[in-house]
Amino acid sequence: MLDGTVTLPRPRLPIPPPHRDDIIMAVSGLAGGVLLWALGLHMQGEQHALIHTDRLMLLPLFVMAGLELIRRTRPRTALLVGTAAIVADQLTRGNIATVLMFTDLVYAAVLYGTPASARRIPVTTGLITVGVSLGFLAWWQQPEALLLGVLTGLISFAPATTGAIVRNHREAADAARLRAEQTALLAEMDRRQAVTAERARMARELHDMVAGHLSAIAIHSTAALSLDDPGTSRDALGVIRENSVEGLAEMRRLIGLLRDGTGGNGDAPAPAPTLDGLPALVRQAEAAGAAGALTFTLDAPGQNARDALPAPVELAAYRIVQESLTNALKHAAPGPVRISLRRTGHALAVHVTSVYGDTPPGPRAPGSGAGLVGMRERVALLGGEFTAGPAEGAEHTQWHVRAELPVRADDKEPSA
Repeated sequence: MLDGTVTLPRPRLPIPPPHRDDIIMAVSGLAGGVLLWALGLHMQGEQHALIHTDRLMLLPLFVMAGLELIRRTRPRTALLVGTAAIVADQLTRGNIATVLMFTDLVYAAVLYGTPASARRIPVTTGLITVGVSLGFLAWWQQPEALLLGVLTGLISFAPATTGAIVRNHREAADAARLRAEQTALLAEMDRRQAVTAERARMARELHDMVAGHLSAIAIHSTAALSLDDPGTSRDALGVIRENSVEGLAEMRRLIGLLRDGTGGNGDAPAPAPTLDGLPALVRQAEAAGAAGALTFTLDAPGQNARDALPAPVELAAYRIVQESLTNALKHAAPGPVRISLRRTGHALAVHVTSVYGDTPPGPRAPGSGAGLVGMRERVALLGGEFTAGPAEGAEHTQWHVRAELPVRADDKEPSA
């Protein structure tokens, strides 16, 4: 090439070997044709043949048998050469085996050929059948001429139509199988997504239920070990026991949910935490945060203002407050922790603030970072907005957790 590029010839694909069934058909057709020729059984009398040499009568038979070997791999070539061979066979006294093998080539050309060939061959053979019928009828002026048209249709149009029907059935079966595989694949993907979502939900529940109690246990056990004061140790052990019992009860409830979906209460469904439990949650945090000089203030709407809240929103708000209190116990500096819940329009706003310090004094429990991820996931599942991070306040830096939980009109639970 002038531009310096070299065009390599396209590699030819190797011709696959003949199919076993094609070999059987070729051998059977050739043996049957030779036997008929040896017995002197022909399709037409000697007076109608243009070629009378006996050995030349075998030439179309051998050609047709050879074409049977490529009926699957080269169906179009086999049909074109086979058409010439069947015309040559009609110039002799004819062999029925040659004709039968030609009909198989027509059938194979439609079945294994290209989609365009599968559409054109039945139409072409149909037009040839009509043309032969009308042509011989006009030439002979005898009704018997129609028999030639029928014979032409039997060896050309009939196998082509049969091949088209079989091909359509195969394509329909392949399409149905493909749809079934796609449906199974989509079902498997849905199953995996459902399993993943359920695992994430259980991970959030496990973290939110147990992390607070374990954090309180870690903080007070550290205080009890570091301070040589019998009174402080006794108070710390009381908090540790209380959180241990409550954490164990929460774990039993979660195990019941995982085992039989009842939460360990027989056939009764497991009760989900609601905003009515926030005061008790804050009291637990006050007991656990006393060692870190933390104070807690809850500002939540009354029961009447919460009647219209759907259960998923209440559960998400409860878990967000629970996790925010757990994080405050782990990381907040001494000072106030304020919890505020407000119903604004069609949303429930949750706001938790605490004093933000780099190195808060007193014993602290280590954090894993999964709490913020869990809160963000809960809010995202409800289609809300979530932010968390430090912000400069009037007196000192504060850590803010804000969540906007949408409450749609069609989600409101009917009042009893």
